[in-house]
Amino acid sequence: MTLKTITREFEGFLEDRKSRFLAHLVPLELFDQRLEDLRKEHKKAAHIVTAHRRLLEDDRIEESGKDDGEPAGTSGMPTLRVLQGAELINCAVLIVRYFGGTKLGGGGLARAYSGAAQDAINNAELVVFQKILTQKVKAGFADSSEVERKIEMLGLTVIARDYTEDGVTLTVEGPEDALSQL
Repeated sequence: MTLKTITREFEGFLEDRKSRFLAHLVPLELFDQRLEDLRKEHKKAAHIVTAHRRLLEDDRIEESGKDDGEPAGTSGMPTLRVLQGAELINCAVLIVRYFGGTKLGGGGLARAYSGAAQDAINNAELVVFQKILTQKVKAGFADSSEVERKIEMLGLTVIARDYTEDGVTLTVEGPEDALSQL
């Protein structure tokens, strides 16, 4: 399974029997601020349903779907299932619903929320998720410039250099697959 993520916000839209569903797919670090902004911007909205997925340090996935007053299981979980199906991680979907006057029923709500989330994902530029790790690399003085060149070539970042009498220990940060080539 290749996990994917996003680097900026994308939007989606669905309308069903005059109810409008405005989906916002955001990187997880923007979630709290975006939810606050949407609540201010859409004061007359009936609901703002959310779902998110986050990769934890121990490689477990934390995820949730919140119905925000919709009947239990009709909105947050269907939205979360769309994120799962797209293999998205470290992002969230926030869906603003304006009620159109006609009740959609449980199945209709589930289809509408998941359809709006899918539209946002279809509009998104997905990137392959790469876990960023740090690693220490030791080198003697004679080899240190060659090691630094390799680090730069792999697109890694040196975040610390600790010099000893034998050489240098570099603390390097970058995607797991690039670190494995050191």
